[in-house]
Order: sequence, then C-alpha cells, then structure tokens
Amino acid sequence: MPNKVFVLGAGSTRYGRLNEGIIEIAMNASTDAIESAGIRPKDIEAGYISNVFGVSDRQVHMAPVIMSNLGIPEVPGLSIESACGSGSIMFREAFANVAAGFYDCVLATGVEKITHTGTIQSTTLFSYCSDFFYEGGNGASFPGLFASIARAYMARYKANEEDLARVAVKNHENGMLNPKSHVRKKITVDDVLQSPVVASPLKLYDCCPFSDGASAVILCSADFAKKSGRPLVEVVGSGRGASPAAVQGREDITTIPSSVAAANQAYKMAGVTPKDIDFAEVHDCFTIAEIIDIEDLGFFKKGEGAYAVREGATSRSGEIPINPSGGLKSKGHPIGATGIGQVVEVFEQFTGKADGRVIKDAELALTHNFGATGASSAVHIFKKVN
Repeated sequence: MPNKVFVLGAGSTRYGRLNEGIIEIAMNASTDAIESAGIRPKDIEAGYISNVFGVSDRQVHMAPVIMSNLGIPEVPGLSIESACGSGSIMFREAFANVAAGFYDCVLATGVEKITHTGTIQSTTLFSYCSDFFYEGGNGASFPGLFASIARAYMARYKANEEDLARVAVKNHENGMLNPKSHVRKKITVDDVLQSPVVASPLKLYDCCPFSDGASAVILCSADFAKKSGRPLVEVVGSGRGASPAAVQGREDITTIPSSVAAANQAYKMAGVTPKDIDFAEVHDCFTIAEIIDIEDLGFFKKGEGAYAVREGATSRSGEIPINPSGGLKSKGHPIGATGIGQVVEVFEQFTGKADGRVIKDAELALTHNFGATGASSAVHIFKKVN
C-alpha cells in the first residue's frame, strides 16, 4: 500500500487577464501555498510544474526557473504537459512520489499565461492539443469537436439546449461567490440561448474563457504532516485513464473512456463509491462536458446527466454539488493551472476558507480534469481530516 499523502497548504492567483509575466504569476501562487502550509522554501524537496503554452511568454523548462526564483535552485523540478489536464496529471506524479516515499514535502504548481496572444492565436495554440493530423490541422477546433459531442448526446438522450444552458447558469451562480473567478457575472438560461453561436449547438456562454492564472499546493507525508499541527486534507484516491486521441477513433462520443477508467481506479483506491462523494470539481470546458462528466464519474446513469441538472441535483444544495468554485466555465481555465485549482477549492472547502460557497458537512470530495477531448484524464479523491 502507498504511504499516506496530505495536502498541507494551497494558494492561487485570481484567474483572468493578468498583466504579470508567467514566472511572476507562478511565484505568486507558489509563495501563497508555502505560506498557507507554514513551511519555508528550503523544506521543499521537489517541485512539479504543469504548463502548456510557456513558449507564448518565452519560457519553457519552467520548473528549474521557478525553483531558482524560490531560492532553492538545488531542488529538482519537473515540468509536465498534458493539454488541459496538465494540472491533474502533474498532481498525480507529485502524489505518487510522496506516496512512494521518495519525498516528504513537494510543491505542485500549475500556471498559464495565454490571454496576451489574442483570440486567434490562442485558438490556434489550443488546436495543437488535439490530434492535429486528424483534427486541428483540418479545422476541427475544440468548440467544433464538443459541438459534435453535444449533438450526438442530445439526439441519443433527448436533451436540449436549455439543459446545456442550465449548466452555465449554475456555474456562474457559484462563480459569483468566488473572488478569484474570471467571469463573475450572473446569467440566465435566456442569456445563454441568446448569446452568439460559436459552434451549434454551443453558444458563447456554453464555452469557458481563455484565462491566465496559477494555483499551487504543498503535498507531504504523514510524518511531515504530524510536525505541522495545521489543517490537513488527505489524498485517499488517485486514478489515470486514456482514450483515443482523436474523437473519430472512439466507438461512442457521448462518453469519455479516460474519465471512466480514472474514476474507477480512484474509487477502488479510496474504498468508496460515487454515492460517498459529497461534492466534485469536474472538467466543464463546455457545458456538454459537465453533463457527460457526471455520468462517467458514476454520479448519474448514462443519459440522466442533463435531467439531473434540470432538476437541480448538481446545485450547491443538491444531491451532488458540482463545481462549487464556478468551474472552468466561470472560475476560468488557465489550462496548466486548472487541475491544481480544483485541488485548491477542495482544500479551501475542507479548511474553512471557502467563504460563501461552503458545501455543508462535506467529508469527501473528488476532482476530475482531462486533456483535449479526454485523451488523458486524472481523478483524485480527498478526505477531510478532522
């Protein structure tokens, strides 16, 4: 059995259009996490950094640069890229190394700086995360790919555009309560339906924004945690999955196989079932993605996700609150940081720092983050330490 692993501290910048450079953004989140954990940089034994488009801000090989700026250049760092799932894949690697006993205290920071490139260049860069030979290189953008997924889902399960819109409305309501959200704006179903069409049936308000931002956490062993005397969150489950890189290679595009596999592994490790989870942060890059996610994660049967949203089952006071942070849709999507930002939300929920959006009596939480259209995915389960 792996050693126990805990989240000892967490920090995050706000998400949105930021003026600082990528290293400064990463440092702001990292130092916040270090301060939150009550440690010093010299206590860190390894650094894990997730980033995708550092080249757009003239910085790759980012981990050693961040370690050097923290004053610990001798500490080994590793940069990890897995498209939009980079943060959760990186978190898995950091978790595994602590669980294996290689390190007692590590920094895990996700960061992205993309808004300065403009919409056309940002969209082009994002297309490189697809299977470019089959998809991006032939004009298949991510809005277009997820629109195809939405069409297939709606036809098979009799869902409608209003169901998609309700996901956006819910997540904007949650994001209004998160001071670090990119889009803090209350919207209605009509607002979503009347917003410009991006790729039918997806409208502007069905799509998450391009965001800058960084999030960071400190992971540690049980022995290190005991010395801290600070609030803790235990990582009790971890899983990773994979799917065909191109959507056209999948038998059924209304499910994401990598999510199903990662979730099953995480539930097995944690010794729990979907019914035991009190809230979840899931990958809602587009509204259809959240509906598919909550089915793939086992919260609802296949084809019932849209109905669950329609009935309010995924609201903060519902059967299984989904994305109390506001999700990618409202909180934002700085893709290298997104998966770590989900962990930050769990830490804040479980340590009394999620003012105004607390999920009452929550003890177990799940995070789910995937890359591209789900070619790679990671799921983690967290337990509140009382």
